[in-house]
Amino acid sequence: MAGFEDYAADTREIELEIERKGLALGVDWTDDVQVRALAREALDHSASDIRLAESGPVDHRLMAKVDLFGLAALMLRTMEESAGVGIESHGGPAWKAFARALWAEVQTRKPQ
Repeated sequence: MAGFEDYAADTREIELEIERKGLALGVDWTDDVQVRALAREALDHSASDIRLAESGPVDHRLMAKVDLFGLAALMLRTMEESAGVGIESHGGPAWKAFARALWAEVQTRKPQ
């Protein structure tokens, strides 16, 4: 139900998981080129990547990426939903770096 979401708590939880996955993947959130490449990959990942991550043998790096890409979708949805009710949701450095890269990548894909 609209108006009952705790966007601040959601933001903290999502960012914590983004930080954890970033740590597992060796992401430097201050490296704009690396984060932009990760954003591009997040937008391009496919259902086949998810199926591959779910099947053995276990590829921990791929699983972390698939989780991170899912978190990216949650992050964008949280920002969009909260903005719709007049709340600006944003986290700390990892959140901001990833969100900025995702939005920039989305903008490059829009038809002119």
